[in-house]
Amino acid sequence: MPRYVSGIEEALPILGRADRILVIGCSGGGKSTLSRGLSSRLDLPYVSMDRDFFWLPGWAKRPKAEERALIAAKVAEERWIMDGTGASSFDLRLPRADLVVWVRVPRRICLWGLTCRVASSFGRVRADMAPGCPEQLPDREFLSYIWNFERRVSPLIVDRLGRYSPGMPVLQLRSRRDMGALVARLQGAVTVG
Repeated sequence: MPRYVSGIEEALPILGRADRILVIGCSGGGKSTLSRGLSSRLDLPYVSMDRDFFWLPGWAKRPKAEERALIAAKVAEERWIMDGTGASSFDLRLPRADLVVWVRVPRRICLWGLTCRVASSFGRVRADMAPGCPEQLPDREFLSYIWNFERRVSPLIVDRLGRYSPGMPVLQLRSRRDMGALVARLQGAVTVG
């Protein structure tokens, strides 16, 4: 069973000691923005699952064996913050993490985030996406994934946390305001090292 951290204040000292952080949650929820903010505040190298492991140019999926080998090599490194839910690689990532930050915002916020992302980046490759993968309109399958995330994926996350990293500290952030407050509090509140 994961050990849920009660809030930002309790999370600050854990963040200050963490060398490896997973940021997980539904697409459109703000994981990448939060990860980049935490990366700069904590001086941790930022890793995007989409950019670094999942996708090849032209929205081609990387072969699973190659993907897992890349993930295994990256998680073996001493310091990182990794953005992406990808439950199929939790067995590699969770045992190496010091903290999980779970962006657990309502689906309407995720859908709004996706809408804003598409509106601002349509036809261009975002910084946290693989080269050759320009932002496109979401298909029905992707929208269904977001709509059903809490019901279908969240129980799987809880199961994998308990299976691969019992006792792992997990900070749940339930709003964009919480994410902004966390990054703002790190401005001088955490002593890294």
